[in-house]
Amino acid sequence: MNRRQFLKTGAAGLALSAAGGYAEAFADSPPLRVGLIGCGWYGKSDIFRLVQVAPVEIVSLCDVDKQNLETAAQWAVERQASKKKPRLFTDYREMLKQKDLDMVEIATPDHWHALPMIEAAKAGCDMYVQKPISVDVVEGQAMLAAARKYKRVVQIGTQRRSTPHLIEARDIVKQGKLGTIGHVEIFSYGGGRAANPQPAPVPPTLDWDFWLGPAPKDAYSPDIQRNWRAYMAYGNGTIGDMGVHMLDMVRWFMDLGWPKRISSFGGIRVLKGVKSDISDDQTAMFEFDNLTMVWRHRRFGPQPDPDYNWGAILYGDQGTLKAGVMAYDFIPVRGGQKIHKDVTYELDKYPIDNTEPRLEKHVAPAIRGHMKDLLANIATRGKPVADIEQGYISSSCCILANMSMKLGRTLQWDAEKGVVVGDEEANRLLRRPYRAPWVHPEVGTV
Repeated sequence: MNRRQFLKTGAAGLALSAAGGYAEAFADSPPLRVGLIGCGWYGKSDIFRLVQVAPVEIVSLCDVDKQNLETAAQWAVERQASKKKPRLFTDYREMLKQKDLDMVEIATPDHWHALPMIEAAKAGCDMYVQKPISVDVVEGQAMLAAARKYKRVVQIGTQRRSTPHLIEARDIVKQGKLGTIGHVEIFSYGGGRAANPQPAPVPPTLDWDFWLGPAPKDAYSPDIQRNWRAYMAYGNGTIGDMGVHMLDMVRWFMDLGWPKRISSFGGIRVLKGVKSDISDDQTAMFEFDNLTMVWRHRRFGPQPDPDYNWGAILYGDQGTLKAGVMAYDFIPVRGGQKIHKDVTYELDKYPIDNTEPRLEKHVAPAIRGHMKDLLANIATRGKPVADIEQGYISSSCCILANMSMKLGRTLQWDAEKGVVVGDEEANRLLRRPYRAPWVHPEVGTV
């Protein structure tokens, strides 16, 4: 029985294993052959959580920085059952050309998500793709089209949907304990510093031109390579990094689709005079039917609630729900029992989590749950909890908010056509320019 046959015939068992026990139940099965594109911080965090819950074989690793490659390869030798060293690539196209992978994770900087994802879909790989799925809206549309055309199962790394205590929080919403929810706040406070990178010689282990890829040409700086989220050329600012998680979480809590209108204002208020160009203060409003969701971030000053610096507050006529990565609190309006739940850790079961460099220990259980859900849906050819279409919606909402802030006006979104209604200037911004020789993906050409 080959791997794909096993995944099909073992669908029922895999679905059960989404709740745990995958590795034990299928320890004697042919291992899923996986590859990783982007071997930095979160690439390693994700792929080695997968190793913890499934009998996979990390076959290939790819990164434009050979130092990242060697570190990831060493970890793979130490942690995977075969103790084999994966093959190493610096060009994702060469890795995918081998056509020998069942699953690929894409954990590059955001500006490098679209092209590898589309090529991996063409190569017949199912995928785990880090959030946000894209830096512009048309990239996301092309990625979704590729996933559907090539019938790929794609999980997006919005792992709040697999966070144990937040699954419980969603149950509170679904049980109607909040009553009618009429307003939602999502937010992130802190995390700001003035980034002013200085040019430096390119390290001999790094292909800097490839790292930049379709983004504009720029001089190398270790700060850009390390803190690329501080630059709009490589990401979508704080709302695209932190906001996408909370917007997606609330959409999942409430089964929300697209907002009808999006408006946003803000800018660089305090952290001025540096090369970093993401807003340090931003408010965005997402108008759904009978509901307004408001995003706020501020990268300076104290947070309003010391217990929730990053999260969401859902206001209903029967109760209020505060939800974040570390806890949730349900507060009934008229007496009744309050409910509090802290984040789940699994350090006793997975002791290596205690010593893994830079691992967010509180997030590790969510990543494992997200991987189990992906594996179950690879088996059934179903849609995972953070299916790429959900990632496309949540990511695009954040991108559209940045566009509204830039243009200084509200945007009305036509979800069916994938355009801003009656605003050609805004529609031109749905597609960012690509630096040659890279070509921007389009829905009709994937």
